[in-house]
Amino acid sequence: FHTFYHLLKTSIDRNPWFTITKQSVTMPFVRVQKSKAYFSRYQVKFRRRREGKTDYRQRKRLCAQDKSKYQSPKYRLVVRFTNTKVICQIAYALVDGDRILCQASSTELPRYGLSVGLKNYAAAYCTGLLVARRLLQKVGLDDVYEGNTEVDGEVVSTEYDKKTYYVDEVDDDKRPFRALLDVGCKATTTGNRIFGALKGAADGGLDVPHNEKRFPGYDRDGKEYDADMHRERIFGGHVGEYMEYLEEEDNQKYQEHFAAFIANDVEADGLEELYESVHEKIREDPSASEKKAFSPDKSFKRKAKLSYDERKARVQEKKDAKKAEMEEDEE
Repeated sequence: FHTFYHLLKTSIDRNPWFTITKQSVTMPFVRVQKSKAYFSRYQVKFRRRREGKTDYRQRKRLCAQDKSKYQSPKYRLVVRFTNTKVICQIAYALVDGDRILCQASSTELPRYGLSVGLKNYAAAYCTGLLVARRLLQKVGLDDVYEGNTEVDGEVVSTEYDKKTYYVDEVDDDKRPFRALLDVGCKATTTGNRIFGALKGAADGGLDVPHNEKRFPGYDRDGKEYDADMHRERIFGGHVGEYMEYLEEEDNQKYQEHFAAFIANDVEADGLEELYESVHEKIREDPSASEKKAFSPDKSFKRKAKLSYDERKARVQEKKDAKKAEMEEDEE
């Protein structure tokens, strides 16, 4: 083809009477990339995959249970972040959809004395602790598995009957409640807030398989874990440091950025005491608050829809008013 095109181009250039122009030279054959056979066999992906909401490869491994454990569901610790809050749920899958066994969100934390910073690392820890204590209370394991009352950032695990459980001690009669962490489509980077919720649930008495490699304070190069740094995050040390830094360097930005903290009299020095008191109150009463009855506002009334004649009359009225205004201007 290239040889033919070269000869044709040469003949056009040399002979001005040649009737064929360069523009008339086209490729004789264009390959169809996606044929009818392709489209007839095309299978649309699942809706939640198309929306980018569900990682089905991950979900299959979190939900699929051994046949020898028939009808024993795998429980998942589902952690999700919105623009304003943290949501933690204990869920299990059935054929017709998931069922939520227990749920907690950081919007409940004002009950326990925390009304600001409801989606940071410390709030994620508190929410994880709350859902763990609430679940164990529901299934009657809250007295057997109290969890880690002294928060130190260390990973707790126990070998029992050739198996590893991520609790302090394993009861002979009742095994701990195991739940697998479900992160959704979030990137599991070191120090992610998701792992704050995981740590809170583990300290609350749930058996959640994990290690220290994604906690704040882990050094991947040195393969060392600084538990004190993790503990500082759990008690909002990083927030306190930033508050102090902004107050000294840029007071106006501090007033804007931490306006809610200032309004609630939350200071950088008192953050650790605040979070300690929240943890204690959650352990005292993790039960959900009673639902308030919904009462709609009946005073509101929707405007009645105008008929066709009324709409036409309204338009004509506007036209007449505009004409009158224009006539006045002319005069």
